Amino acid sequence: MLIKIISGGQTGADRAALDAALESNFPCGGYCPKNRQAEDGPIDLKYPLTEIESGYRQRTLQNVIHSDGTVIFFENEATGGTLLTIKYCQTHRKPHLLVDAMVISKEEAIEAIVGFLKSHTISKLNIAGPRASDHPNIYSYAKKVLEELLKL
Repeated sequence: MLIKIISGGQTGADRAALDAALESNFPCGGYCPKNRQAEDGPIDLKYPLTEIESGYRQRTLQNVIHSDGTVIFFENEATGGTLLTIKYCQTHRKPHLLVDAMVISKEEAIEAIVGFLKSHTISKLNIAGPRASDHPNIYSYAKKVLEELLKL
């Protein structure tokens, strides 16, 4: 049973996860870089994130390690930090689900995530994906999927 959503607070998929959780009064959190660094400036204090002493790579690793599994949103191809998240999941043998927003409908994504949560007994779910500047549509896609998921 899902009890918490975590992410690193970056714009895009991370922020969508936190916004969906906060708007649904669902527990959320995660780790973010020192000084709450994100591409749009310091991450707003309304997001209950724990700062770590280093940057993006360490933040990504901490969120993978401190979750039961990760859903990774992307569009066509995982690159940069999104690809790094996949590698960390593989290295640390953490279950992960790839959701290609260009191929999978929101309804199919919800169904896949529900199956993922059940098959891996996920209670603390990490949400990852590209930042908004690289993929401007990922925020709305991920947020809609997660809003619907949290209603179940």
